[in-house]
Amino acid sequence: MSWKDQFKRYKGEWDKFNSKHNIIPSQQQQQQQPQYAYPPQQQYPGQASYSQPPPAPGQQQQQSFYDRPPPPGPPSQGQYGYPPPPQPGYNPQSASYPQSQPPQQPINPVYWQARFEPSVPVTQEWDAKEGAHGWGNNELENYTSNPENAFYTQDHKLILRAIANNSSQDPAHKFTSARLVSRQRLGRDRGVLTAVVTSPCASGIWPAFWLLPFEPFTWPTDGEVDIMETWNGDHTNHSCLHWGKFDGADWNKHITQMTQLHDMDRRPVRYDLTWDQPNGQPGQGRLVWHIDGRPVMKAPIPQGSRPMRDFTVLFNVAMGGNVCAGQIPRDGAYDMVVHYCAMSAEPEGGWARFENDWRHCPDGKVG
Repeated sequence: MSWKDQFKRYKGEWDKFNSKHNIIPSQQQQQQQPQYAYPPQQQYPGQASYSQPPPAPGQQQQQSFYDRPPPPGPPSQGQYGYPPPPQPGYNPQSASYPQSQPPQQPINPVYWQARFEPSVPVTQEWDAKEGAHGWGNNELENYTSNPENAFYTQDHKLILRAIANNSSQDPAHKFTSARLVSRQRLGRDRGVLTAVVTSPCASGIWPAFWLLPFEPFTWPTDGEVDIMETWNGDHTNHSCLHWGKFDGADWNKHITQMTQLHDMDRRPVRYDLTWDQPNGQPGQGRLVWHIDGRPVMKAPIPQGSRPMRDFTVLFNVAMGGNVCAGQIPRDGAYDMVVHYCAMSAEPEGGWARFENDWRHCPDGKVG
């Protein structure tokens, strides 16, 4: 008997044994029972998914984002589901998105949490900035307060939707998006700001989660803190700190740290900024940036910037412009999904955890 015949015989016997005892699902069973019951993926430029897969049978859900292991590499194609693009007559407030995984237990003590309540307008808690003047960066988007560009879902998520329609004859409708500023300030001299975000990544798209002082302010002298930015589909988070001026004397007053996140557009990612500024004194205090519970950058609070308690939270999706190297987004909708946003009096693990992270965290890089 040849080896091929022997292999077929042994395989047949194994298949019979497997079928009888149900040890390993057959190939047909595997095809009929997908790993996760999400809708099939659709080719929709820039569209992010809104969930992580549930834990495998026998595995327990992580109780804290800080306890999570490092994120895996890119998931296999089709593992995550994508909601369909908007159709004529589409009502964004009634859109359905798969469930995400916000923190399993509230970060204690939380002193402010964004509600994302679909029964109230977005502008009750957020100031929707408007305009198409380039925003200092030759950007293409026209920021609006329209519900098609910023809305809450029924399962309490905030969606910022940038829409590209290159064929529109009206310049105001070619590229529309949202830029939201919290009416709540950080309000304290020490604390932690947390957001869980799924970010669109595509050519010509620039989503951001960041801080600016409440208006009026002078930029960048009064300071800017960038917690999440990804540029032009690079799947890289840019943690940044800006202050001083953009001139030869202040070339070293803008620091950054890059963190590769290959799946940041396919899963919710947790971002934290912890600040400690005794008595709000200018030029005193420290900042630490975290991604999924890991410290990625630290920096002293710059001299001359406004006290951290004066800063507000911003979410926006920019389109085109200098940062995107002049790339124009393809037609489609690009969603930034905010699953959770809150301010807490102390980080998980307490201020001892902050001190340990400060000692072991890399400094921001100049330039």
